[in-house]
Amino acid sequence: MSLNIFIVLIGYLLGSFPTSYLAGKLIKGIDLREHGSGNLGATNTLRVLGKTPGIAVLLIDILKGLAAVYLIKLLAPSSPYYYQVVSGFLAIIGHNWSVFLKFSGGKGVATSCGVLIALTPLISLILFSVFVISVALTRYISVGSLSAAVLFPVSTIYFEKPKPLIIFAFVVAVLIIVKHKSNIQRLLSGTENKLGNSVKTSKP
Repeated sequence: MSLNIFIVLIGYLLGSFPTSYLAGKLIKGIDLREHGSGNLGATNTLRVLGKTPGIAVLLIDILKGLAAVYLIKLLAPSSPYYYQVVSGFLAIIGHNWSVFLKFSGGKGVATSCGVLIALTPLISLILFSVFVISVALTRYISVGSLSAAVLFPVSTIYFEKPKPLIIFAFVVAVLIIVKHKSNIQRLLSGTENKLGNSVKTSKP
């Protein structure tokens, strides 16, 4: 198997691991796509299943992104830098459109965070700080995610990061914004769930 094919497979398959879906099935025997917001991510897991499952899903989804990059560093240390970027990007694609869930999935924020930690820890720390401050001020997790997404490409340009990472940042920012379309609509209509609020048990 060529290295290019290996990168495609390892990154995408790691990202495709359906963490929140399995959590729903194992803990309550439910499909999280049919409960809460219907999203397969840590936030919906937190609201539907509780704090411990939500944190566990968050950490595993972050690890998926980390692993996609670090496996390339470990198994192909002499490969060009952009191979790490591509593997990380494919992990995000796998999370958003999992082969194990008929190409459905989450919004890619946690997995993107893991990829970012592996590729550029400084920017990941800055974006995490922006996320935390935004959520603290608004109590909307979606606002924190969108704020960090918008700042991501700006920060890569400001810190003069390699071109592959800048391109990656712009593409990931667009993906996250598009995936948050329903959240943006709810924010505009004033119906978005705030952190700590109860959520309906069925998909709206």
